[in-house]
Amino acid sequence: MPSNLEITQAGDRLRDESVSPTETVLDVAPPVVDAPARLDETGVELKRGAFLNTIAMLASNFRGIFTFLVARLLGPAALGIFSVAWSTTDIISKIGVLGLDNAITTFIARSEAVGNRARSRALFRVAVVLGVAQSVVTAAIVIGALRFSNNRLHLQPQMVSALALVVCAMPGLALYRISTAISRGMKVMQHDIYSRGMTEPIATTLAFLLALAVGFKESSPEVAAIVGTAASGLIALALASTLFRHVPPQKEVVSPLGEARSLLGYAAPISIYQLINAFIARLDLIMLGYFVGRAPGVTLATVGVYSAVIGTANGLRKVNQAFNPIFAPVVAGMTATGDHDVAAATYARLAQWMLWILLPLVAVMSLAGGTILLIYGPAFRQGGVWLGIVALASAINAFVALGETVIMVRRPHLNLLHSSITCAVAAGGLLWLIPRFGAMGAAFGILLPYVVQGILRYATLRWVFGWKDSWSDIRPPLVAAGIALVPALVCRAFLGGIVGQVISAAAFVAVFGVHWWRHHTHRKDERP
Repeated sequence: MPSNLEITQAGDRLRDESVSPTETVLDVAPPVVDAPARLDETGVELKRGAFLNTIAMLASNFRGIFTFLVARLLGPAALGIFSVAWSTTDIISKIGVLGLDNAITTFIARSEAVGNRARSRALFRVAVVLGVAQSVVTAAIVIGALRFSNNRLHLQPQMVSALALVVCAMPGLALYRISTAISRGMKVMQHDIYSRGMTEPIATTLAFLLALAVGFKESSPEVAAIVGTAASGLIALALASTLFRHVPPQKEVVSPLGEARSLLGYAAPISIYQLINAFIARLDLIMLGYFVGRAPGVTLATVGVYSAVIGTANGLRKVNQAFNPIFAPVVAGMTATGDHDVAAATYARLAQWMLWILLPLVAVMSLAGGTILLIYGPAFRQGGVWLGIVALASAINAFVALGETVIMVRRPHLNLLHSSITCAVAAGGLLWLIPRFGAMGAAFGILLPYVVQGILRYATLRWVFGWKDSWSDIRPPLVAAGIALVPALVCRAFLGGIVGQVISAAAFVAVFGVHWWRHHTHRKDERP
């Protein structure tokens, strides 16, 4: 088996070979005088794409209705079983997709940058066929392995049965991810609103209620997940295919086999660090499920409460989805045409935007976590403290993911190195913390690796790529958060219960909002 270094070198070599002569001609720096105009134009493009992605992100949160119904109708134990099975499936699905979802965005963005729409269509077809076929094979292997090694896994039988069923959702997941990535590579962001934002939550919720009505009982969440992902994947495929209806005849022959080799070569290191990143993101819940009955206070119901905590905090990860899908093709096009200074300035601008959004959300979840979780039921209130810790971890992960996108486009093997180090820290920390502190150990165990990952990516952008420190860009939201935290903590200290949580969170948001408005109006006054 080739080493990670060999895979990375092969990916870099194939990536270089995949660039057409036209792209090579364009790989020169633009005139310096054009930089401000290009930055303004890019800012408009980013805002438009971010707006559409935000709509898709908000719409996708309707899947929270599905989680709410599972918690209310089946209880925290059933939610815990499904969450562990779904988390495991999400990790395994990265093997089936093999990094094609990220790779195809870069390839199509580069192809569109030089006006080669025929190659984009060929890449679309190759990526869809490869992704779905690989996912079907991977799902079949997993089901067979579970059947033959059931007694050796030392897991709850309900979890094994749920996992064997929910892995059937992998082909639908692959179809959605690759088709949506193709649309994003074409800088068409609204497709995700219809596939993930509307189709998936509606189909999943209706399928759950129908499965529950016909007698699937505890298996209803798994059946609903299969139906929802399949419906989302088919809609994403149909929408992506509309982008290639009127493609002019090809002037040169595009080899599907050659494009497949280029895609897989580029995607190989990406798929490995994607798998590791997914493993890190889900590791706390999976390991908590493994330690049911073996760690203090860890039961199936505890796992269900912790899964609700993760589901709530993961809303912060989705903030990145408002910017990253449009940032990836934009930065890929910039690097293809040599606009590295503009790419750095764009990154700094997005970093500030994300902090203005992330910081108040983290504060609200930390100050009023117990009240927020009451929506799932009284038994979930115990996860309030866990929610504040996991929310901070999710915010850090969302923020540093912008750096991951830049590194992926230019040197994907460095992301592989970062993810490997982060994975080792996460596994070691969780193995030590969960047996001693239970769910609280899981929360701190996932915070630590994301701090390490952020440090690694900052160091790469600062010293490997030579990008200037963007402290002047991120200082305003950080200062505003520090000032807003003072009245919030005072309210929390003197007021108890639900009232104290709500008032302290409202105080933070109010003070932080005033500082944001002052910063925003000051920036507008400075513009010519």
